[in-house]
Amino acid sequence: MIKTVTIELKPEQIYDDLLIRKIIAREGLINPDEISHIDYLKRSLDSRNRKPRYQLLADVYCNEDPPIKESIKSKYRNVSDKLKILIVGSGPAGYFAALELLEMGIKPIVFERGKDVQSRRRDLRDIMQNGIINPDSNYCFGEGGAGTYSDGKLYTRSDKRGNTKKVLNILVEHGANPDILVDAHPHIGSNKLHKIVASIRDTIIQHGGEVHFESKVTDIIINNNSASGVVVNNTDKYFGDSIILATGHSARDIYYLLHEKNVTIEVKPFAVGFRIEHFQDLIDKIQYGSNEYDLPPASYRLATQSNGRGVFSFCMCPGGIIVPAATANKELVVNGMSMSKRNSKFANSGIVATVDSSDFTKYSEFGALAGLKFQEELEHKFFTDNKENPLKAPAQRLVDYLSNRSSSSLMESSYIPGLVNSNLNRLFPKDINGALLAGLLSFGSKMRGFLTSEANVIGLESRTSSPVRIPRDRETFVHVGIDNLYPCGEGAGYAGGIVSSAIDGQNTAKAILSKLIIS
Repeated sequence: MIKTVTIELKPEQIYDDLLIRKIIAREGLINPDEISHIDYLKRSLDSRNRKPRYQLLADVYCNEDPPIKESIKSKYRNVSDKLKILIVGSGPAGYFAALELLEMGIKPIVFERGKDVQSRRRDLRDIMQNGIINPDSNYCFGEGGAGTYSDGKLYTRSDKRGNTKKVLNILVEHGANPDILVDAHPHIGSNKLHKIVASIRDTIIQHGGEVHFESKVTDIIINNNSASGVVVNNTDKYFGDSIILATGHSARDIYYLLHEKNVTIEVKPFAVGFRIEHFQDLIDKIQYGSNEYDLPPASYRLATQSNGRGVFSFCMCPGGIIVPAATANKELVVNGMSMSKRNSKFANSGIVATVDSSDFTKYSEFGALAGLKFQEELEHKFFTDNKENPLKAPAQRLVDYLSNRSSSSLMESSYIPGLVNSNLNRLFPKDINGALLAGLLSFGSKMRGFLTSEANVIGLESRTSSPVRIPRDRETFVHVGIDNLYPCGEGAGYAGGIVSSAIDGQNTAKAILSKLIIS
């Protein structure tokens, strides 16, 4: 017999397996001697009413053993001499598409403009310490994509897009902590994720797939409205049955390439704003009342409507740091990340307002690239505001930003390149700035103490999602005008994080198989 049981635990009880077993038996009216196995399904923290409690959902096996779970790795086939699919990008969409193809017996050939995940670390160090940006190897480009060194949060839990559990199990089989299968808000951490990404690459290669680094796709070969291959580094040509475009939200050269080749792309709404940084102790106090139980660093999710725009927190990083996320010179972009232990003394989050075509009228001559041009110009504006150091970020005390006044000093920050005292009110377009200000006041009413002088606002957060959509058929996933071209993941406008991108990669691979079967 299998019985599903939900129990409530105090924080100090959550890792006491013997006690949990007793509580499960009592709450589930089960004889303890009949329990042969407990399978934890979900663990979540409820800190409402300042009395933190964990909710634990479990399947209890009574007088029977759980089924043996088949390894997903065991399903991968050797594809050395099989049909070839070209994949542009080695982020979660690209790599999980490749793994799905291995299950189908199809050979993935992955092209990554950046470096392997280990070599990439040296370029990140150059950005942080020396302000040197490699346009092909940075926080957005390189093996694993933007998520590898931007926290590793796995917040998508809905199965509407696809099999979320399969994605998490694949990560576990490649080295992730099995806790991500249970935690309501699973998190890997940037110091752990790079090893998992490298392990996924090894799986692809061991089964006959290919992964090519420092291999920038500079052209797509299209004949009679059908894609048949790619040109790499302006010289080498590769051909395959289909091409998966999984380039991430910052591959502007791909958008320009498609535009020049008259391949249909569209303007897509996105969001811009800043990173707000508090001390983590303050966020813990606001959320928990106190942290006497040694609870994990507290997080928050905030959203409101302001001046006709959505204003919301984005990629909140408890115990995290702020990093420079520019992909080229003369642009200023910031993002947040956390290590696995989330042990920084700072908490940061993007606070952003939605932007759409009504904000891009100035750039209407650029057609589908209007939003991209808006994004580029705003990033350049924040860059030129700083006269001291290329990657120092314009910043302001939170209360001074709210009052539209200069700050006499800035609070301590985790942002290693450093901050420059500025007034962000004059850097944002008027309507967007008004929405951000009103949004902050709303958030302050929801979290007492959030609006404090002991917090900085740091700009610019502008890479929340792609400013361009590459349209595809809803059923077949094929581009609406080019056969055998499959836009995929966050860069195509169909995902918004590691898990949703991975699922989109899997779904794209399945769509390719369906077409092959039909044809």
